[in-house]
Amino acid sequence: MDDEGCIDNNINEKWENSKTIIKETKQQLIEKVEGTGTFKNKWYDEECKFAIEEMKKARKEWFIKGRREKEEQEYHHRRKEVHKIIRNKKKTYMKNVIESKKKIRSIITQGKCIKH
Repeated sequence: MDDEGCIDNNINEKWENSKTIIKETKQQLIEKVEGTGTFKNKWYDEECKFAIEEMKKARKEWFIKGRREKEEQEYHHRRKEVHKIIRNKKKTYMKNVIESKKKIRSIITQGKCIKH
């Protein structure tokens, strides 16, 4: 009978810990900017900003110069670069968040039910 109570407590404790981890991860991944309805991307940095600005410049040049093929190719090249940079930034950020949560979870799951 004591074993069942210990197991139930252990399961409930693990569930509560898991729930807490999920909520914290959600807050870490999706953070709203105060006063606005927009979300803040923690992975977005100066490299992303610079790459996007360069892509916009290439697009502007393409339109200004009468949509020439050379400028179009440059724009598409810059666009691919931007998407690659952003994809990698997101991937790295998500990987780091997941790894930190895995470490916390492993610490929590190492706790064992102690019989009194």
